Amino acid sequence: MVLSLGFSPTLLWLVVGAALCSVELFIPTAFTSFAMGLSALMVALLSMAVRSPQWQVLIWLGLSTALIFVSRRFLPKRKVRSLQDASEAQTITEIPAGETGRVLYEGNSWRARCGDEQQAIAPNQKVYVVGRQGTTLIVLPENLLNS
Repeated sequence: MVLSLGFSPTLLWLVVGAALCSVELFIPTAFTSFAMGLSALMVALLSMAVRSPQWQVLIWLGLSTALIFVSRRFLPKRKVRSLQDASEAQTITEIPAGETGRVLYEGNSWRARCGDEQQAIAPNQKVYVVGRQGTTLIVLPENLLNS
């Protein structure tokens, strides 16, 4: 059908490649569109030697997949949104020494443990969030930081 409109496969792959590469300018897709566009441009060059449309599509899929995996290796890892350093929270329950309790942080109840394993924190105390391990906040009592 494409050939009946007067387009050569090479021109079609060039247009598709340019379109996919330009999509990356307007919609950031972590270089996925760019990799697929670059693959289409490579297939445009290969289309002169490989005449079968089915093989061209398979080559495009293979090149796209390979380029996406290679690009993931060189892109920086996304930073997980971290908790602000030393932000305030309030204990809901007691946090026994070396164990976990609950704190109210940014309007939500979080599991928490004291950064000092030897110290217990009473309920309704102001604490500072100094870190996070998975879904457990690491907190220090206000009196420990102010002393």
